[in-house]
Amino acid sequence: MLLKKIILIISALLLCAAGLWAGDVASFVDLGFSPDGRTYMFGQYGVLSPSLRPWAELYIVDMRTNNFVPNGRASITETSPIKAGQDGSGTFYQLVSGSAALANRYGVNFQNQGLPLYISRDENPSSDGGKIDFRDFISGKSYKAELVQYVEGSGQNIRSSFYISLESSSPSGSSKKYTVGTPQLKRPGIVSYNIKRVIIDGGGESLIFVIEMKRVTDTGYDIRYMVEAQRL
Repeated sequence: MLLKKIILIISALLLCAAGLWAGDVASFVDLGFSPDGRTYMFGQYGVLSPSLRPWAELYIVDMRTNNFVPNGRASITETSPIKAGQDGSGTFYQLVSGSAALANRYGVNFQNQGLPLYISRDENPSSDGGKIDFRDFISGKSYKAELVQYVEGSGQNIRSSFYISLESSSPSGSSKKYTVGTPQLKRPGIVSYNIKRVIIDGGGESLIFVIEMKRVTDTGYDIRYMVEAQRL
């Protein structure tokens, strides 16, 4: 009964996620926060090109450290290609159902999804980061964020890093500044980064930046996702 409930919840989440993608472009899924907002779970899935093998990944993030919790990652890559009309979501369902104990261990509630504060509609984002403004209408806080990225090398030898400069302003006029991310971490093969979404937990204490990464391949580029976490 519990497994059936989990599958029904994840089915609804996937319908709300980004549209179904062809080729090697991942779909991001918000899997929810713990009740205290101190842990966050997300996933992504897709189909490898040109092998057409479906894959899926899950991650649980510690909001205080902006890092994965111990053993907080799981993944599957199938050995056989998908059938016509499939998109890889079946593999994602399989991974989620097999990771229920992991989610329970860290108190993640699939029904406790984040509240969206910003969603990018730009299909061709700037390759050098960018600035965004957004607002939390519940708390009244407004935010300004700038993604700053560094790229070195080219082609298969490219490496890059980034950080997010974040400033929050309260209705009373007070403000706070944060540096989100690890600019010293250089990721091989990543051409550019884009803030795709910003979500906040129900308590208004944990902010998640969903980052779209453009990755170089032998035949062009693919898309993967990561998150940066900030406890407010």
